[in-house]
Amino acid sequence: QVQLVESGGGLVQAGGSLRLSCAASGGTFSSYIMGWFRQAPGKEREFVASISWNGGSTYYADSMKGRFTISRDNAKSTVNLQMNGLKPEDTAVYYCAAGGKWPLWSATQMTDFGSWGQGTQVTVSS
Repeated sequence: QVQLVESGGGLVQAGGSLRLSCAASGGTFSSYIMGWFRQAPGKEREFVASISWNGGSTYYADSMKGRFTISRDNAKSTVNLQMNGLKPEDTAVYYCAAGGKWPLWSATQMTDFGSWGQGTQVTVSS
């Protein structure tokens, strides 16, 4: 089992950028598909993006394409989410997850990932 800790959340103005990071410990990081989810108040947790074991493949929810970029550094056991052009509707708690399955597009549900971080709050003001 891998332990995950998110960081980098905060308050940002609309149109701004944030870079979230997720630090992993335990297990072999490079063996995990990694993903990001988010949950806004009163809404279901939704899939944001995922990345393959070696970072060679990525998959994004349609609403994130062109604005968000997922990346990983296996040497540092970290996965990142670069968020640009933030909008108030991006306000949510963002969660890092490990597990997934191949192909990436087939794993967009919470049940597809076995390990979760505690989340980091992202608030976008107008």
